[in-house]
Parts: sequence; C-alpha cells; structure tokens
Amino acid sequence: MRDQVKNINVAIDGPAGAGKSTVAKLVASELGLRYLDTGAMYRALTHLVIERGIDPHDEETIASLSLTMEFGLDGQSRLTLGGEVLGEEIRTPEVSGLVSLVSSHRSVREAIVHMQQVMAREGGIVMDGRDIGTTVMTDAEVKIFLTADIRERARRRWLEMQEKGYKVDLGEIVSTVEKRDLFDSSRETSPLRPANDALILDTTDLSLTQVVQRILDIVAERRS
Repeated sequence: MRDQVKNINVAIDGPAGAGKSTVAKLVASELGLRYLDTGAMYRALTHLVIERGIDPHDEETIASLSLTMEFGLDGQSRLTLGGEVLGEEIRTPEVSGLVSLVSSHRSVREAIVHMQQVMAREGGIVMDGRDIGTTVMTDAEVKIFLTADIRERARRRWLEMQEKGYKVDLGEIVSTVEKRDLFDSSRETSPLRPANDALILDTTDLSLTQVVQRILDIVAERRS
C-alpha cells in the first residue's frame, strides 16, 4: 500500500491523552510517510519562554521568538530545532502546564501554523495536533479525531509521567486534563474540535494496535 499512499496527507486531532502522537507515529511508520508532532513545536516554544523568563501572557514577545525558530525533521521524523533533535526537556510538567496558554495567542499560532503548512505542501505526511484537520491541513485526504473517556486519558498521561520518573497524583492529572480540554476547546483561535469531514474514533476500549489498524483501513478505503 506504500506506493499508493506516498503523497497522502493524514490529519490526526484530539484532546490531551487521546494517544495522538503514539498512534500517528505508528501510522506514519506503517505507511512509509513523514511524521510531524505539531504539539512538540508549541512545547519547544513554551520551553524557551520558560527558560528565558518571558511572561507567557506576552503575545508580542512570544510571537517574535517563534519567528526565529528553525524547525525541521530528521531522517527518523524526529523534530529538530536549529538542527538539534528535541528531547525530554519539552515534556516536563512545567511545560505541560503552560503550553496551552502560550499556544493560544493568535499571532503565535499563525506563525507556527504557517511553518506546519510549509512542511505539508510536498505531501506524504502524518500530522497530529488539535487543529490539523480544521486549520493546518484542511485538504488532508484522511482526517481522524481521536478521543477517549477523560479518566482513561488521564490514566494514560499518569502512566507516561510515571515512566519518566515524575511523581504525580492521578487526581491532579484528571483535573489538569479537564482544564486543558476546556481551555483548548474554548480558545478564540483554532479551538479544539473535529473537522466536519473527520472520522471520530473513541479509543477508550481499544488497544493501540486496534486504533492503528482502524486508521490504516480508513486510508486504504480512501485510496481504493
């Protein structure tokens, strides 16, 4: 199927903890496509905001900073900044707590979205995020909106943090996910919502393998 889909664009959206990044990465690998974790771009920006002591409410300064960032993908579809592969420094609880605010600024999103659209123009890419199907790749051949029960999403995020050595309370993660859902879905610019032509896929009771296979089947159907 790889030859049939080598130029296809796949958009995978959804709320925090829905499994977007893991699923999108595996789908891209199976199809032989490039993969872009768009959320990592906003996380990288948020990390710099924290590192430089910038007020996360200062839209003008953050937007100017975003325009200086040179993102790319290496041969393994790992996101790079200035040629360096981004690591766990963008996955800390501090970054997670501020990324929604930083990424909510209109001029910031406009700058980052433009970069994402440039990366999508040549085709053959799987992107995951919160506004891929509605804003970044509105003409993507396949649009998926992944979701899951909020406690299941919080549990997944809790396990992820535990594996990385962070001691966090599950109840706190549930509260954080709820707040992020509200913030992301109610922001003025590119709010979190399914595209009109997206297939909504509830992953609560599905294994990772089942979710990936469902999406691969959808891609095959669209191309046939």
